[in-house]
Amino acid sequence: MLKRVLAVLICTFTLTTVFSSCGKEPEIVENSNEESVDNSSNASVQIANFTAPKKDDTIITMKIKDYGTVKIRLFPEYADKGVENFVGLAEKGYYDGLTFHRVINDFMIQGGDPEGTGRGGESIWGGKFEGGTDPHLIHAAGALAYANSQGTSTNGSQFYIVTGTVCTEDDIENYRSAGYNISDEAKKIYTTAGGVPYLDGNYTVFGQVFEGLDIIFKIQQVSTDTGNDKPMQDVIIESVTVDKYNDEELKWYITDYEGYDADAVPQEETTLPPEEVAVKNFSDIKEGDKVISMNIKDYGEVKFRLFPEYADKGVENFIGLAEQGYYDGLTFHRVINDFMIQGGDPEGTGMGGESMWGGSFDGGTDPHLIHAAGAVAYANSGSTATDGSQFYIVTGEVYSAEDLEQYKNYGYSFSDEAMEIYSTAGGTPWLDGAYTIFGQVYDGLDVIFEIQKTETGANDKPVEDVIIESVKVGEYDGSEVRWYISDYSGSSNETPVAEEEAETSAEDTSEAYFEESPV
Repeated sequence: MLKRVLAVLICTFTLTTVFSSCGKEPEIVENSNEESVDNSSNASVQIANFTAPKKDDTIITMKIKDYGTVKIRLFPEYADKGVENFVGLAEKGYYDGLTFHRVINDFMIQGGDPEGTGRGGESIWGGKFEGGTDPHLIHAAGALAYANSQGTSTNGSQFYIVTGTVCTEDDIENYRSAGYNISDEAKKIYTTAGGVPYLDGNYTVFGQVFEGLDIIFKIQQVSTDTGNDKPMQDVIIESVTVDKYNDEELKWYITDYEGYDADAVPQEETTLPPEEVAVKNFSDIKEGDKVISMNIKDYGEVKFRLFPEYADKGVENFIGLAEQGYYDGLTFHRVINDFMIQGGDPEGTGMGGESMWGGSFDGGTDPHLIHAAGAVAYANSGSTATDGSQFYIVTGEVYSAEDLEQYKNYGYSFSDEAMEIYSTAGGTPWLDGAYTIFGQVYDGLDVIFEIQKTETGANDKPVEDVIIESVKVGEYDGSEVRWYISDYSGSSNETPVAEEEAETSAEDTSEAYFEESPV
């Protein structure tokens, strides 16, 4: 289970979660199976993040309105294209007046998008560029790196500055046991200075803050929109200039800042914390409420209720598409046992589809709805602002109290009610807050659980098409409500997947589960 916890951290911080230049979160390159993260040759590489610049070396000076000045050392020897791009954009005044559009406490602050949405920006050459990675540079607190939308070949203008957290030795050993190759030098940094070790090797790190790290740590505490992590009040980059290092004092670590107060910028509660919000997935349906009936060829009918009170745009979009007959004849193109089934793409590849308004829309999230088994939500490519037509229905698995405590240790918040649901009905708790949930299956959950067992091939695509014959909008007529798989006579949450296979599946699918692009 610990490997699964580590795997989903990647998915949610990056999916759920962060640096995607096409959305609010990155589509992280898979980094949870041991083969994909085997960097054994990196163990002897000296880490360069905190090496001193030489006099007259090129540095970056960033002035942030109402906060102060941040200075950053650059590493052209390890990230030549990344440095060239950032310097070029800064000299053009590209970043002047932009904002940090995404801020996550104990993780990072992200900016550099002229649209301010997480979907814009381009390199100095136009479009994207390949920045690569170098093992000399890690995601220590204060590291500067490029956001990307699935690989360092999609670098543009968006960047982030790491804050992260200080890891314990047990944390590092847990990462290592999950396949991450963290050198002893990196371990020392992550257990003293802090950072985000699970991002190493997936993003182009090209700089390190040497003055003003306390400013970055203060910015990370601003109040943000719970739906997209956007600051409630703009954090404005007044200017980014290219300067020369003039033997200024080097203050690499947050502990170097005298009088630094982690609580200097109070975090205002704009909404109730998730642990105090009542879960509404299984709340009563009233006669006459709009519901969805989905007929799936060779499997049967699935019915789910809608939540316009918590996902108004998401419900409006799905109803609009259904009434157009948009989903009729499409397939479930991605199926992962003990996780979910995904459909709604007219191309059947995971790359297509659009909302009823054309393009994408922002469906947001609401803490009243969680990823319980049977939840219906929109797939996205890094942000709820990229919702379209693709959707998924959760199957998940049942979690023990110990499992959920492990998630809590990694920063997830669950109410007692949510923990009860995940430990009885099951689901996918690590996805909460990252996707627009807009429905809940109340009849036909056994059909969904049967579909998840279908044989799949490349990209988790069923070997034989699972076809959605029709999706109809109707009204609830007072018929029997069966929220839980245990409500279905003869149904079982067990699957024929062997334990060893199931563990591998959990690890190998940690990358951007619900992308609207191929994995």
